Amino acid sequence: MSKTISAAFKSRRDAEMAVEHIVQEHGLDRAAVTVGPASDENTAGTEAARADVEDGHLKSGTEGEPALAGMVKVSVRTDAAAADKVVSSFQTYGGVLAS
Repeated sequence: MSKTISAAFKSRRDAEMAVEHIVQEHGLDRAAVTVGPASDENTAGTEAARADVEDGHLKSGTEGEPALAGMVKVSVRTDAAAADKVVSSFQTYGGVLAS
């Protein structure tokens, strides 16, 4: 029986790293993974990803700033056999499991 496991991440980069780990290291189908805002706000997380930081400060002179309006949610539809692997990947990259 399949189930959906979800976690929220502080940055889009952390969410993407968790997804890559789930797909590449554990062989789960990328089509079973969804990524989006954890709230109704469009967001790139609650903190800038390292790609958005230059010399310890948010980059200036770029088009727009990262929308830091809430956490990024990753959900994975999986079977019970792979559930622990998904949870482990989420935790490795700082994901807060949804209850």
